[in-house]
Amino acid sequence: MLLHLVPEFDLRRDVVPWLAARGWAAALDTSENSSALYVVNVERNGKVIYTWKGNQRNTHIGLYDLQTKQNEHLYMFERDLRIISCSVNNERTLLAVSFHQYTEEERVSRLLQSVSRYLALLIEIHPINNVRVLKAVDSCVRVQFLYPNEGRNTPTGSRLLLVSEDKYIEQFDIHVIEEEQHRVVIQDSGQLPRVRVADDLIWAQWDMMEQRLFYIVPKESRSILKCIQFYPDENFYSTLESHLDISVNDTQLKLVNFGYHYCQDQDVASKSLNLQVFTSKAGGLCVCCNLASDVPDEIRYCIYFLHRGYNKTFTVSLERTETHQLKEVAFMNLDYYVAAYLPGQFLHLLNIQHPDLLCYSLFLTGEDARIDMLQNCLIRSPLKSTVLDCNVGRMYAVSISDSAVLRFLQNSKRDSERLAALHCALLYFQHMEDLEMQVIWWISENLSTCHSFDPIQEFIIASLYCRMCPETQDLDKLLPYTSLLDWMGIIPGVTCVTDIISIPVLEFQHSKGFWEKLNSNLECVKYAEPHLHYHNNVLRKEWLNLSEEREERRTTAYLRHIFENAKKVLAHLDTWDSEERLVPLFQEEDYQQQLLMGLMVAQLKDHLMRHLQYVGKQKIDQIVLDYVANLLNLVHRIMKEVWRRHQLHSCIFCFDERGSAAEFAVFHFMGRILEAASGLCLPLPPGFHTLHLGLGVRCLPLHTLLHYIDNGVLHLTETCVRKLLKDLDDTEKNEKLKFSIVMRLPEALGQKVHQFWNHPVNANFIARKYVKLLLEKLGSGQCSRPIPERLSVPVEFLPLNYLTSVLAEIENQGVHPCEKQDHVNVRFVEETALRHTVMLLGLKYS
Repeated sequence: MLLHLVPEFDLRRDVVPWLAARGWAAALDTSENSSALYVVNVERNGKVIYTWKGNQRNTHIGLYDLQTKQNEHLYMFERDLRIISCSVNNERTLLAVSFHQYTEEERVSRLLQSVSRYLALLIEIHPINNVRVLKAVDSCVRVQFLYPNEGRNTPTGSRLLLVSEDKYIEQFDIHVIEEEQHRVVIQDSGQLPRVRVADDLIWAQWDMMEQRLFYIVPKESRSILKCIQFYPDENFYSTLESHLDISVNDTQLKLVNFGYHYCQDQDVASKSLNLQVFTSKAGGLCVCCNLASDVPDEIRYCIYFLHRGYNKTFTVSLERTETHQLKEVAFMNLDYYVAAYLPGQFLHLLNIQHPDLLCYSLFLTGEDARIDMLQNCLIRSPLKSTVLDCNVGRMYAVSISDSAVLRFLQNSKRDSERLAALHCALLYFQHMEDLEMQVIWWISENLSTCHSFDPIQEFIIASLYCRMCPETQDLDKLLPYTSLLDWMGIIPGVTCVTDIISIPVLEFQHSKGFWEKLNSNLECVKYAEPHLHYHNNVLRKEWLNLSEEREERRTTAYLRHIFENAKKVLAHLDTWDSEERLVPLFQEEDYQQQLLMGLMVAQLKDHLMRHLQYVGKQKIDQIVLDYVANLLNLVHRIMKEVWRRHQLHSCIFCFDERGSAAEFAVFHFMGRILEAASGLCLPLPPGFHTLHLGLGVRCLPLHTLLHYIDNGVLHLTETCVRKLLKDLDDTEKNEKLKFSIVMRLPEALGQKVHQFWNHPVNANFIARKYVKLLLEKLGSGQCSRPIPERLSVPVEFLPLNYLTSVLAEIENQGVHPCEKQDHVNVRFVEETALRHTVMLLGLKYS
């Protein structure tokens, strides 16, 4: 199962044995379908309030502490009551309870027309003392204490919210005094001060952890979502207003997380819209709602990504229509994801952080979507990453299983599933070492199965994003999280329609945390979001220009600055330990890669400076160096895992034997790394091309090797060519290989390595090249020589004598194309020509 559920609380496991031990459960029906024992509320500090009927049908209220695993009896009514809601203050000195006194039929039969059907009480329970009536009305009410910050010292009072079915919310301010023996009593003997918080609401949700009240009021044909933030200083402010194109049934008030009553929730759920609001720590704000559908075998639900300025409406075709009566989707808040779950049908994990591309949301059906512990839809999310099954009274901590994600990745047949699982593994689990290794192994086996994306590119970019973004606020908006610019694929059985919505209006002052992050997200949507993420299009163009002009601009201040950047990156790299040395990458000079490193540093720095000026230049310099160094280390990490998996060692740089099947697999994989890096214009670690070429020499036939070199797949490096010329003996086969390599060397590199092959073939090649350069100088008019009518040397070898005469006169005019090789001159050309001619004639040269 993809979702991992850990039971944190279970009425039958954690409460029933405690009740039985005290003799309070003799008349209690302990079956799962019993309505005599049920959860009433979950408070901010993780304490679960429940109620049960005692031996004499008395109504008891108890509390279970998730941290201490202890039960506590709070209060008992000597009547058989149906508790609607209940809340205890943070100090557990006051208890607020609302209950149903009599049904309409009971009132008629008992002639109690003047008695209210519903009652809300405030009870002093430390010790049990006075009882005050908060409300005595014919409409249902709910109660909820506000909770201050954890570090608050001995408070002098508490604040209580009272929600009425008549569509208003009040706040009561309750001041207490502490008497002898730590007795806590309410200070004011008169009516408790109260203030109206909200009016005319048709839906409300309480966020216990963050002390926020979300509610909806109707306005013409639309609905307005509002939010009130309650602060520890006993003030509250309206902080958000957003227009929603949702038609909410206003005949009955729908409440979310204001207490839990299975029977009543079932009745309300059948008459009102299933709608919930979820927030994330990164400033995400989502409204999830179930929509009505006229098609029996279809489910429709909509997610408003308010922090991104659009909504997505999903229509899912059900696989098995025999369960078409299950129409209500259960929503769960997993912080990074929102889960939409319909038991027996599907599980849809919607990415809150990156909802733009549908391929980053996991959609599962069949066995993959099965959650054994949740077989009905009446579940709530009282706390983040927590679900409460109101039917059976169990509360679970919910998380995504890393092993299940890996299994799903390995078994997936569609690119959309692979992308979603890969994204989840890399970003949700925050680069866990073992999971990262398993992902690399999966990539090495599935390079050819992914058609709409490059898994190596995705791994590198997503892993870099995950490593860097926690460092600095708003950095996640500037660095790319994916290698894809768009995704045109489909998810079978699911259609999605995206609509632009109005940006929410925020009003807050000096508020850190969620509101500040949400405001930052909204500012990006308003102004510059398409231009924020760093792109490599300018980098590639500049790199190619500098590569072509390197001789002319190599000494300029600009280039010196670029190479200074590269040196800082290389100095910033982590020291490779002995295990990592399994991959024989060399710290060598690589002009092209160092140029690319330095350019990436310069351009990324400019990009961040435009948007993160407040961070400071020194911090940005550090971020950029970390980013490029992490990039190189990531490529090395990939190589290390592939190397380890194929059990290779450093003998691949011995050219006297052919490569194994494992070496060929690694060579192929390195080619895909090179392709991925080229596609994104990313630098590679020093020595990558040397290692790749060394594997190519060992694994490829000569014609294929040369084809790879000619097409730029393999790059000739000084380290590898020098070792090749020195280590291989001069058999006919090796001569052919060496000569083919020497023929393809760039001029600057050839001048460095020719001396390492002392062979007539190499000397012949050098001589030819020397002659060609001299004659080109002659042809370009840089030197002039009258052709003599008669030769001044003996005619022993007329063509050679004539050539050497011409070359000698050019040399005498100061033309020396091979200034770095003093041994190459006309004399060298003459000796080489004679030696080569004699060798071709099969004669002995002396």
